[in-house]
Amino acid sequence: MEISEIQVDGYEKVVRCRDGDTDLHAIIAVHDTTLGPSLGGMRMLPYVSEDEALFDVLRLSRGMTYKSAVAETGLGGGKSVVIGDPQTMKSPELFRAMGRFIDSLDGTYITAEDMNIGIEDLNHVRETTRWVTGLSRESGSSGNPSPYTARGCQQGMRAVLEEVHGSDSFGGRRVLIQGVGAVGGRLAVLLKEAGAEVIICDINEARVAELQGQYGFEAIDDEVHHGLECDIYAPCARGAGINDETIPKLKCRAVAGCANNQLLEFRHSEELKKAGILYAPDYVINAGGIINVSVELLEGGYREDVALQRIDRIYNNLKQVFQIAREEDITTREAAARLAERRLEQGRKTKDQG
Repeated sequence: MEISEIQVDGYEKVVRCRDGDTDLHAIIAVHDTTLGPSLGGMRMLPYVSEDEALFDVLRLSRGMTYKSAVAETGLGGGKSVVIGDPQTMKSPELFRAMGRFIDSLDGTYITAEDMNIGIEDLNHVRETTRWVTGLSRESGSSGNPSPYTARGCQQGMRAVLEEVHGSDSFGGRRVLIQGVGAVGGRLAVLLKEAGAEVIICDINEARVAELQGQYGFEAIDDEVHHGLECDIYAPCARGAGINDETIPKLKCRAVAGCANNQLLEFRHSEELKKAGILYAPDYVINAGGIINVSVELLEGGYREDVALQRIDRIYNNLKQVFQIAREEDITTREAAARLAERRLEQGRKTKDQG
């Protein structure tokens, strides 16, 4: 196994791993540990190059720093990516090697589930490192974080509806969900139960058909979904979907979804503001999963009641973001960053005083 460091300004540590015995090719980025050890999920994707994987892991780990700061998890920000096709390259040996890679960072990075990584994969990672969260309830861990991410997003949408309509009621509100995997599919169910009119789309047509059959959701072709009139557009799949091409097509009052890195570029938050579309910063509204797994690290172990109380505070955090944006006449993205930086600065002062 060959582990080498990649120098990146503004990041505490970025390392790559190549393991010829298992074909593991992975990167871990530790962005900031001011508030605690960095925690962030592991994802596996067939990136076309290491540069693409590096771009992804850097954006994601920075987002995790801000996500944990705003959510007050007591953790820092990190992320890991495994380069490879999850359909053909997964093996117990590969994930055991990934565990050894994580273990080499001596606890400054703690991993969890993310795209294409499940509990079975993490169980193999856990064989070679203890720095793993989000394992099964049976093992004393917090289980699949997806339902908690969905719950947090729903709580955040209450703040969005209040900002846009003056009421947090979902009754009669149209919500378009793009991406109905483990998180988006659960969110769709929660919103329907709350009285919303839910429209779904996904590149996976079989998944859409499955949910339609179970719950009777209205569906729209993924290729043309941006033009649908709705109260809230909820991106819940891969990031960068809010960009120069899609923003002019949007016919929504707000963008509020579970996907990470929804904006292709930071300037797109300004474009949304100009278009009169409220943006719920992704790392604020989708923090439910990381809040849930962070509760595992409490003294005495995981408690779901504590997790749910903390997840429901996403509503309050978004209210603060919207208030800062109004008072300072800035975008909600900038407002969220200011809130995160204030909490990071307080953490630095506390460290210095200690």
